[in-house]
Amino acid sequence: MTVDLSDLLSNHPSVVPVSADDVVEARHRAHDHTVYVVLDDDPTGTQSVADLPVLTAWEVDDFRWAFDTGKPAVYVMTNSRSLAPADAERVNREVVAAALQAAGDTPVAFVSRSDSTLRGHFPLEPLTIAEEIRTATGHGVDGIVVVPAFGDAGRITVDGVHYAGSRDAGFTPVGETEFARDATFGYRSSRLADWVEEKTQGGTKADDVLHLDLTTLRTDRARTVEILRSATGAAVIVVDIVEEEDLRQLSLALIDAEAAGSRFVYRVGPPFTRARIGQAVHPPVTLDEIRSSRSERELATGGLVVVGSHVDLTTRQLAHLREAAHPVELEIEVAQVIDAALRDAHVRDIAARAAEALNDGTVVVRTSRALVTGADGDESLHISRQVSAAVVEVVQRVLAANPPRFVVAKGGITSSDVATKGLGFRHANVISPMLPGIVSLWSGQDGPAAGIPYVVFAGNVGAADSLAAVVDTLTQA
Repeated sequence: MTVDLSDLLSNHPSVVPVSADDVVEARHRAHDHTVYVVLDDDPTGTQSVADLPVLTAWEVDDFRWAFDTGKPAVYVMTNSRSLAPADAERVNREVVAAALQAAGDTPVAFVSRSDSTLRGHFPLEPLTIAEEIRTATGHGVDGIVVVPAFGDAGRITVDGVHYAGSRDAGFTPVGETEFARDATFGYRSSRLADWVEEKTQGGTKADDVLHLDLTTLRTDRARTVEILRSATGAAVIVVDIVEEEDLRQLSLALIDAEAAGSRFVYRVGPPFTRARIGQAVHPPVTLDEIRSSRSERELATGGLVVVGSHVDLTTRQLAHLREAAHPVELEIEVAQVIDAALRDAHVRDIAARAAEALNDGTVVVRTSRALVTGADGDESLHISRQVSAAVVEVVQRVLAANPPRFVVAKGGITSSDVATKGLGFRHANVISPMLPGIVSLWSGQDGPAAGIPYVVFAGNVGAADSLAAVVDTLTQA
């Protein structure tokens, strides 16, 4: 079922203008100097922000480096969406404990950034963060604020129902999309309160979920704050969001609620942090910004595009890139990767051919397009990790043999593994988006790939020509 945006909003008032500066000023008036630690379950959460530090490791000293930048938020690449639940819980605990130790007197709050189409470890991650905060500080969390909306990518929430789509094509309840059929994190419900009940296996009933509706958010600040303040005992609050101004309106109310003593953990899509810290929507990166992020080291003629995502949009974007740029294209065959007798020779062959082809232009290394899944979610995750390890080794070998002019990683888990293990980044800076509101350019600050522009490109965002546009921009720079 597809619905026009005008029909969805027919019973709601128009959006209220709120600027990023309004949020900054409200924080200043409230003496709010909180630094937001964003636990990003894959690195695509950075696509909505600019000029912020990124960590791919989370020792206390890593956080000290990030806090010393003086920025209002720091992103931590946990890659937890690729992990089994027990490992995801362990990583979340480690991050929170290290951040709190490093922060000292600096006030910090925690953002569990996950997928705008509702895939990921929920409620495990926000509950784990809340428990670790209580252990370390002695105080609990009043509410878990759930805001999956990501307007730049066509994810909106209206009347408590989460949608995916676009203004041109219309919006479909997310439970009816391919995202809901995910092999590991699938679900049925589009209404967020029902989704919470589904994901908690009835532990939190839909009727107990607090709902902040769009009309209240846009017209009644006092009531909005009242709803937020009513949360106790880590109650779940789901929020309607359509526009960036709605996120800013929510931020203003959260500032008031927190100033009055409420404590929250946030489970959100990419743009929430941008609005919460009062950062304006950054325009797409310029050629000069790309050039200034690149080191003077000798690099290959061409760039490396690594494609791991299997969603239909990625396949269409890859086809468009193929037609527009005619790159050399190499396939990591999943059937060979999961066969111990074939794996090593296959990986070495792909890496050697890719390194040689970079002398002539752009090279695409992609996993085979037929998605291979296991008998259950855990087995599917195991196969995914085997494939990801092969992708990482290919990138490592290419980097050692012939460092590319740029690297683009397509897919969330792919992007995280390529950055952390393939390119060896520990600390990085987000430069800005490559496209309006989506697709992030990083500059690695350390490791063997420092100074090579790196682009984090989610599997499920953009138009059919977006990947080709990004590659074209990087090639020009």
